[in-house]
Amino acid sequence: MRTSSQTNISPLEKLQPYIGEQTIVVRSPGRINLIGEHTDYNEGYVLPAAIDKAAYLALTPREDDQINLYSIDLNDEHHTNIFEFERTEDKSWPNYILGVADQFRQRDKLTRGFDAALTADVPIGAGLSSSAAVENAVVMALNTMLDTGYEKLTMVEMSQQAEHTFPRLMCGIMDMFASMFGKKNNVIRLDCRSLEYAYEPFDMSEFKIVLFDSNVEHSLGSSEYNVRRAQCEEGVALVKVHYPHVLSLRDVTMEMLNEYVLPVNELVYRRCSYVLEENARLLAACEYLENGDMQAFGQKMYESHEGLSIKYEVSCKELDYLVEQVKNNPDVLGARMMGGGFGGCTINLVKHSAIDDLIAQVTTAYNQAMGLTAKAYVTNIEDGTNIINVKNL
Repeated sequence: MRTSSQTNISPLEKLQPYIGEQTIVVRSPGRINLIGEHTDYNEGYVLPAAIDKAAYLALTPREDDQINLYSIDLNDEHHTNIFEFERTEDKSWPNYILGVADQFRQRDKLTRGFDAALTADVPIGAGLSSSAAVENAVVMALNTMLDTGYEKLTMVEMSQQAEHTFPRLMCGIMDMFASMFGKKNNVIRLDCRSLEYAYEPFDMSEFKIVLFDSNVEHSLGSSEYNVRRAQCEEGVALVKVHYPHVLSLRDVTMEMLNEYVLPVNELVYRRCSYVLEENARLLAACEYLENGDMQAFGQKMYESHEGLSIKYEVSCKELDYLVEQVKNNPDVLGARMMGGGFGGCTINLVKHSAIDDLIAQVTTAYNQAMGLTAKAYVTNIEDGTNIINVKNL
């Protein structure tokens, strides 16, 4: 396998040995979510954006039926063919590529083999959706190679199905959607019921997005995620007895919760009320963006974290500590936990001039208080998945 031992070279430089005349090179970014957490599976709203950290794929068509996959960062490879491949049990990384190839195979479109080399600078395990970035890179490359002409939304849905079937993670559509549809200096207001979306301006002239990775992943994460989904469904069921048209929390009002859920189950009421409040926070936050009021937008982020921590109870002491460390800092406009919870990152809006001092202060305090090292990532909002013109490299 051809690979580079250098760690300080760019992803495109790492791909260079794999690029030939027919090679398709795709950049596909990770994503952040500014506000709107645990609303996606309740058919609510989310506000994600693509970032400047991405997966990079070099895919070269073959004349035969062979598939040769190379992970540059893992110094690993996998070989199969278009007829016989299936999910791998002994290693996970090929599944994100093969799962997408299988989507084309199911549609009788996978007519030839290919070589694919993969590298990335989007951190794995930090909650930035590195898997969606890889899947989108593959789906766009194969869409080009096979000349299938699929629209972006179809490719997003194929990436989502790929993750369901090969990695077997039952994710929502937000991660793939944000990675594919991202737009520089904009966030995406996405309706998870209809998939209607709109770009909201995100003025980054005076601040950047800083992610603090708590470096913890509590075992409660996956099990409690399923519990929260079930609690929301229970709340919907209690309301549906009286309002048969109700299909999800998207159809429920606070008045309905107060009348039909609170008297029966106070815990379920708190879970459901958080979701309704988070949707309202997001829509209000979008109005602040349209008016250029970043200070008010940041306050909604703090309110989101409070709801996630107290009402929805998916935070943890480490995430709460990271938010508390910046809450009264005038150089931080807003902060909250990001993702499913029980670990992962906090997302912070930080004034340019304060970034270095803030990172030093927060990481030192976190290490002293928790005995853990918090990684910091400074990100910008960038365009979504795109094909790179290798002639310009």
